[in-house]
Amino acid sequence: MGEKNKLRGIATSFVALGPSGMSTADRLGHLTYEDVKVLRLVGEHLGHLASRDLAARCRDGNNHESERWAARKRELTEQSSSRWAGSITKATHDQWALSRRCQLARIQSLEAGVRMLMHRLSQPIGEKGTKRAPGGYRSRHEWFMKSRRLATLEVRLDAARADREAGRVHVVRGGKRLAHNRHHLQAAGLTEAGWRERWEASRGFLAADGESGKRYGNETIRVTPDGEVSIKLPAPLAHLANARHGRYILAAKVRFKHRGEEWADRIAANRAVAYRIHLDLERGRWYLTASWTRPVVKTIPLETARAHGVIGVDTNADHFAAYQLDVHGNPVGEPQQFFYDLSGTTTHRDAQVRHAITQLLHWAKRCGVAAVGIEDLDFAAEKTREKHGRKKRFRQLISGIPTGKLKARLVSMASEMGLAIVAVDPAYTSQWGDQHWRKPLTSNKRNMTRHDAASVAIGRRALGHPIRRRTAPPRDDQRDRRGHRTAQADRGTRGREGTRRPMTDRAHDARARMGTNQRTRETSASKTVRDARSDRQWVQDSLLITD
Repeated sequence: MGEKNKLRGIATSFVALGPSGMSTADRLGHLTYEDVKVLRLVGEHLGHLASRDLAARCRDGNNHESERWAARKRELTEQSSSRWAGSITKATHDQWALSRRCQLARIQSLEAGVRMLMHRLSQPIGEKGTKRAPGGYRSRHEWFMKSRRLATLEVRLDAARADREAGRVHVVRGGKRLAHNRHHLQAAGLTEAGWRERWEASRGFLAADGESGKRYGNETIRVTPDGEVSIKLPAPLAHLANARHGRYILAAKVRFKHRGEEWADRIAANRAVAYRIHLDLERGRWYLTASWTRPVVKTIPLETARAHGVIGVDTNADHFAAYQLDVHGNPVGEPQQFFYDLSGTTTHRDAQVRHAITQLLHWAKRCGVAAVGIEDLDFAAEKTREKHGRKKRFRQLISGIPTGKLKARLVSMASEMGLAIVAVDPAYTSQWGDQHWRKPLTSNKRNMTRHDAASVAIGRRALGHPIRRRTAPPRDDQRDRRGHRTAQADRGTRGREGTRRPMTDRAHDARARMGTNQRTRETSASKTVRDARSDRQWVQDSLLITD
């Protein structure tokens, strides 16, 4: 097989690990005027300290040491408390680490763009590309414009590499977009007062990490089993306390309906629970979010997950295409589609994805399977305009698939419903599914789409079966002319996902010598030998004639 048509290897399917963190939220209703005033003052004061601490951490760059961390925490303790200072410094380090990861991803994206531009600029104008490598640009004008873009990307890449070597990161507390809107209020549809309110709410800090062994798992923001919420006020605001030991008790009561029993068990055992209080300006409501970590539960074995069949799911930009497969890899019933709309706000998109996943998992439970097979997608390096050129709609299609959020949501929600997630290699699932399963499953009562056929391919790969179907057996009198039936390899056979090989050279040479398609088998007992690879045909061994 030539290099042009060479297929890449297929990675082994695996059962995804369950979630390691949990969270739940409830509204802080019936707050008094004094409660809102105290929350705003505390959030503003701690947000100011968090901004100063983040600026100090960014100035340290790569030369940060534990002594410097301790010095920053001591400075914050004088103006708040030791626990508030610990929460602020931890949030600062998490933000700095996230910025460094984003910086590295930016550098890798720029490097991929530069490589692609250099390759295409080196090709002759009008040179056609292949599936493996793109060709040259269509005109001299496009070649010139892309050469200018290459120079721009090289400048950006040099600047990003210099920032990373120096340990510089660019962070805006409150968000870069909101900061940009301050200079374009009319375009953003905001007034100066409205923008200021959003800016202060986004930069406020009211979050406290939990501590195991302390009362109810958190001494800074404490929530009792009956839902009473109290806050340990910073030292400059201690005069606003309405309870002992500098605490302020809110009039609101919380009741966590989602995962409330698990939360109650944790605080009853004084296990760590982190809390965050924030204001939703669009609704004008205050919310309290509780979160905690749990040890990663060992997933069930892959064979156990396959025991009752799987649901194969093909992820698309606007829907999930799903099909049920039995343990032998045969499609059962009718294909299902679960649609979602990813336009609009982030909250709307998140709700759409959550609703579609809920429908999918409920249907999987009704089918009686124990696992859902889905592609291990990652389009991080596949959606740049340098790679796909003029295919703007295709780039938007790939960017629209919620790969990262989908993984986190699906694993977490499936774990709660007792379902396992089997991640499979996405290579060739759409192509082979359309080739081997779309036409056989199409009838006058069923209209199979390419995505439905891909879901069958994904499900078969999750079960460990090869994607392609077995060929129909020939009639007895046509066996020599048509060849023997191609056998389907077991899931442990190496190379079973490869393409079928052509007829062996020995059989080809024999037919060339005979110059005809007549039977050449001798009148003696023969032995049928099956090759170890699933992609070979059955062949006849010639009989050795001895004296």
